[in-house]
Amino acid sequence: MLKNSSKHAIALLITVFFIMAITIGLGIALKSVKKSSKTIENERFMIQSRVVLDDVLKMLGSFKELEDIKSAEDLSVFLDMSSSIFFEQNGVKVKIEIDSARGKINPNTLTTPQRKDSFKRFLSTKMVNEEYGDMLADIVSGIKEDMSYNTDIFEQKPYLFRDYVASYEHLDEVNDSYTKRFHDNSLKNIQMQELFYISKDKNSSIDLNYATPLVWEVLLGCDEPRATMLSGSEGTYTSLDDLGLNDDEKVMLLRFKTSFYEPYIDVKINIIQKNMEANIRFEYNIKLKRGSNFVFEV
Repeated sequence: MLKNSSKHAIALLITVFFIMAITIGLGIALKSVKKSSKTIENERFMIQSRVVLDDVLKMLGSFKELEDIKSAEDLSVFLDMSSSIFFEQNGVKVKIEIDSARGKINPNTLTTPQRKDSFKRFLSTKMVNEEYGDMLADIVSGIKEDMSYNTDIFEQKPYLFRDYVASYEHLDEVNDSYTKRFHDNSLKNIQMQELFYISKDKNSSIDLNYATPLVWEVLLGCDEPRATMLSGSEGTYTSLDDLGLNDDEKVMLLRFKTSFYEPYIDVKINIIQKNMEANIRFEYNIKLKRGSNFVFEV
């Protein structure tokens, strides 16, 4: 574990090396692309965006300081100092944002009756019909030959993927079905990307050190002020006692799979060149040095 007396200095070095590694790699790679590229501008931008992604992945894989992250405190130090990195190279602007990849609820884990109940209680506080929870349950239930679904979502959208929520775009399709079914815009009361982190891993845990206020509202059935208070102690929770929960809240929390340290980071890369923009997002397993859940939008 990093010592308290030196953790901030080490974290600063991490940030500096992070920027240097990517900037140098990007400079070399883009020079090569510039020399060899005779394609149209959009194709060159796609290549450059891929270069940035490759450089980030290589840097993460070879970055020794990441290997020192072995606790909630270590992860907190790294995220505090490296949560947002911006630089410009050869006319390409790159912004990298890093956060915990386990601070939100994976909608694909809302499969037990107890979790569904907690989620539906939360929906009622946001003036959303609980059938929205049933729609999500249908999306992760797989193909049913007898069509014994809870809702009519697949009558509206018969070709909708139904093994798991695959992306935020997929989630938007569910939201669209709800809005049309009930002629109701109440889902706008919920910031979906502050509540959900999408992964097909139905066994993933929620890192309580990074749980957002909306997540705490679902987990405990508590009000917004209580949820905001609990979400303000990133990296300081090590056990259930640190949370200061009452007996009812402890029972509610047991419905979900939670932990106090998860070695996964959510990496977002925004790339801008002239009038073109690309957004790349992926999850990185610090322990295994492996990226997954890649999303590329241009």
